Amino acid sequence: MAEVTLAPRQPRPHGPSAAGWDTLRDEPGPDTVRCLGLYAKLTAGVTVVTALDGAGPTGMTVSALTSLSARPPLVLACLRGSSRTLTALREQGAFAVNVLTEGQKSVAELFADSTVPPARRFDGSPVRRVLGLPVLVEALAWSVCLVEDVRPYGDHHAVVGRVMAVEVNGGRPLLWHDRAFHALPAATTD
Repeated sequence: MAEVTLAPRQPRPHGPSAAGWDTLRDEPGPDTVRCLGLYAKLTAGVTVVTALDGAGPTGMTVSALTSLSARPPLVLACLRGSSRTLTALREQGAFAVNVLTEGQKSVAELFADSTVPPARRFDGSPVRRVLGLPVLVEALAWSVCLVEDVRPYGDHHAVVGRVMAVEVNGGRPLLWHDRAFHALPAATTD
């Protein structure tokens, strides 16, 4: 059985009856390395979020994306607070989400590489404009979204987008798990 490490307890300056006392919030929590270890065990589909800024198209690889609501259609994406893509989507009020196929690992790596200039990240990927935004034609699926809300949380921002256009193609998704890209195992018949 794995060893469980608890965060050290802080002395309680106030008792449980003191106003605002909250035992969970008083705890410092685990360190960043342990949290990143936990996050690495989460399996997620790999997406590229694209937007436009004054210099042209920009985008980044994002694995923290989920559906939020069907009515109205909303998605939730978590983007690094320092990203150019976040700045662009905030300024333009719109962005696109591209769900990558298992054959698009190199696309994910290119969009994740902060040393590659934003416009060069699109090299080799067929792109078309939908409602003015760049979408990756060969993606498993894509959606174009209007920004509903952006809120900072730690070193990332939660972005809520209202889905305005969507396309779903055939194929299998690219996955992110344990700090590496993966494909779904082949289906077996019984």
